[in-house]
Amino acid sequence: MMSSSFNIFSVGISFVMVCIFYKSSVDSLPELSPQKYFSTLQSGKASLAYFCQADSPSTSIFLEELNKAVKPLQDYGISVAKVNCVKEEASRYCGKEKDLMKAYLFRGNILLREFPTDTLFDVNAIIAHVLFALLFNEVKYVTTLERLQNIEDTLKGKANIAFAYVRAIGTPEHRAVMEAAFVYGTTYQFVLTTEIALLGSIGTEDIEYAHLYFFHCKPVLDLTQQCRRTLMEQPLTTLNIYRFIKSMEAPLLTEVAEDPQQVSTVHLQLGLPLVFIVSQQATYEADRRTAEWIGWRLLGKAGVLLLLRDSLEVDIPQQANVVFKREEGMPVEYLVLHDIDLVISHVENNMYTEEVREDEDNDIEEPDMDTLGIQDDEVAETVYRDRKRQLPLELTVELTEETFNATVTASDSIVLFYAGWQAVSMAFLQSYIDLAIKLKGTSTMLLARINCADWSDVCTKQNVTEFPVVKMYKEGENPVSYAGMLGTEDLLRFIQLRISCPVNITSVQEAEEYLSGELYKDLISYSSVSVLGLFSPTMTTAKEDFTEAGKYLKGCVITGIYSEEDVSILSNKYTATLPALLLARHKEDKVESLPLANTHAQDIVQIITNSLLETFPEITVENLPTYLRLQKPLLVLFSDGSINPQYKKAMLTLIKEKHLDSLTPCWLNLKTTPVGRGVLQMYFDVLPPLPLLVVVNLHSGGQVFAFPSDQAITEQNLLLWLKKVEAGLESPITILPAQEWKPPLPAYNFLHMMDAAASQHSSRKSPECVKETDVQENDKEQHEDKSAIKKEPTETLRIKHWNRRFLGQLITGRISTLIGSPNQTFTM
Repeated sequence: MMSSSFNIFSVGISFVMVCIFYKSSVDSLPELSPQKYFSTLQSGKASLAYFCQADSPSTSIFLEELNKAVKPLQDYGISVAKVNCVKEEASRYCGKEKDLMKAYLFRGNILLREFPTDTLFDVNAIIAHVLFALLFNEVKYVTTLERLQNIEDTLKGKANIAFAYVRAIGTPEHRAVMEAAFVYGTTYQFVLTTEIALLGSIGTEDIEYAHLYFFHCKPVLDLTQQCRRTLMEQPLTTLNIYRFIKSMEAPLLTEVAEDPQQVSTVHLQLGLPLVFIVSQQATYEADRRTAEWIGWRLLGKAGVLLLLRDSLEVDIPQQANVVFKREEGMPVEYLVLHDIDLVISHVENNMYTEEVREDEDNDIEEPDMDTLGIQDDEVAETVYRDRKRQLPLELTVELTEETFNATVTASDSIVLFYAGWQAVSMAFLQSYIDLAIKLKGTSTMLLARINCADWSDVCTKQNVTEFPVVKMYKEGENPVSYAGMLGTEDLLRFIQLRISCPVNITSVQEAEEYLSGELYKDLISYSSVSVLGLFSPTMTTAKEDFTEAGKYLKGCVITGIYSEEDVSILSNKYTATLPALLLARHKEDKVESLPLANTHAQDIVQIITNSLLETFPEITVENLPTYLRLQKPLLVLFSDGSINPQYKKAMLTLIKEKHLDSLTPCWLNLKTTPVGRGVLQMYFDVLPPLPLLVVVNLHSGGQVFAFPSDQAITEQNLLLWLKKVEAGLESPITILPAQEWKPPLPAYNFLHMMDAAASQHSSRKSPECVKETDVQENDKEQHEDKSAIKKEPTETLRIKHWNRRFLGQLITGRISTLIGSPNQTFTM
């Protein structure tokens, strides 16, 4: 049932309105003849049309309401057209007067439903009726308690229910429910009733207004147990339903060990307060049970967190057992409340409640992106924008607590751990499904996914404390975590390069095939550089260090090792002193040699990592953090498209002659990375003519110098200008501010989260790979980490932004890990 939801939208809908034409505000509608209109109806296309014969003032009000419905219906894939009835063309919809007083709903050329026009009395009624007809199989209409109970029993252990009561079909509340069903119908089962008696039978005393209940049926495995029910106490509007469902998706309880003033969750973004139950080690279990009970009582009203006093770096009053945070930026309240009812009362008495109930004669407000808690989060904004798109989730296996172990032990598997309530998880799900499409029929690797919002115990056992996370499971090996960019191509590269590294090369001929790319020609597209370590048979320590480095870089680059008696043949040919590295750059068709004397594993990783960097790279959202780690000023050539070959030649010549060793020379294409325009506007206020060459000293002083626009970019001019800059003879066009590029709210400070996570593993000291890092995990580590998990936020987010973080990096030099490409679209 749930898997087939909304298939009707994939084949398209046509909604045809027959009416008498009246000149009003609908002149913007395209005008077609009946023959032309019906010839354009195709499977997968949607259309709303009305047939017109003559002027009639009696239809003016109806046409005004229909015009208001044009844009909302277009948002649901239903376009609008006006069909002028002409005598030359016969059509049953231009016939008798009674036919002109009906609305006709089509899918393709198939008639689905007829509506008397008097039932479509306003914009809300039009949209509500159309969506209700189209979602007839997805939204269950019930009139008896027995029918509702049957649906509830059927969905126990499978899906949650959104149960709504509206006073009548076609009301603003009905429209709001149907719009919510359109968005969330694949996730929840929507049930609708207009029977007051049914609403009263489930315990609602006030039935004057419409109601929405959330039935928590998915966690219920005992069929004799009733699903928990949470009432939405706000009026039924599209925005309120969205907020309510988002609060249902949020964790019931989150553990934190930081200053409550700095904590921010999705609840604050939804306009709900936070309640911290203060706990300590001695009473942890009892406090957690109390907090969970309060969490159920305040579900949809506030976020509940368990604050671990023993792990806090800040002091809170010794007697305080509850902390209340009304909204972001306001001081928190430290309270002493010894009764659960007192906690509930305090929250309810301090909540902002919307007193004005919407007038049914007004349009239901559309959700405003700024009010939905998106703000600085481009990921959430993209997910919301593409929320109506469907993914072929059947290409991956959905895991549960019962199937997880059996699945990952039965075959080599890639598992995505995600949270259905979190924007980045839903964004990355698109990339993961794209990966499944690319690997379909070509890989033995099983792609699976598990929603940690539903199966948190499984994720905890797998040491997953942040989302999204991808792990590879292979028989006989410890699971490996993917720590690269959250995009399809990078994840595909990680999977394809998971060969056993370093590869043991056994002959000079095989080594030559390896260096030429023939040995692993299928993988050259994923790794343009192959690394070969050369060692004499007696260099045991050096070989062990290289082997360790090769394992660390597995999934990032292909590494091989040659240690036979005739290794001198290769070392002499490539002028290498043993031990040595040979770097085969396949795009440039050349092999370089680097010495490895007295070099440890982490140093080898750093050498290989740096060697993978391009000498004159195009800066993109993905690779900017890598080049910023070099801690050098950036020499950036901004270009509106491909760069002039003469400019490139001048730069490469200076690079080859070592004149630019103290800089990071690069170029930025504003067509492929349009956020670069914002960078230039920060430097110049007004976008300057292109191409433009600048030096950006991010790491010391923040000065920005611009190459004179009246000079040609030649080797001589560029070298002279750089010497003036170095000597202090050039004035900067601007000095970048010293402050950090901070997010608007603490909950968006993902750089801080990443820095904190990195500091916990500082003892590891191995440099990060260009894009991917392998993290080997074993059972011992998992057991040791369990205590640490309680000290971190249970739902820590590894959210990675792109365009604004990119802008911030070029302005402040802060380094973060980013997801996707600047033009990549993430959908849910």
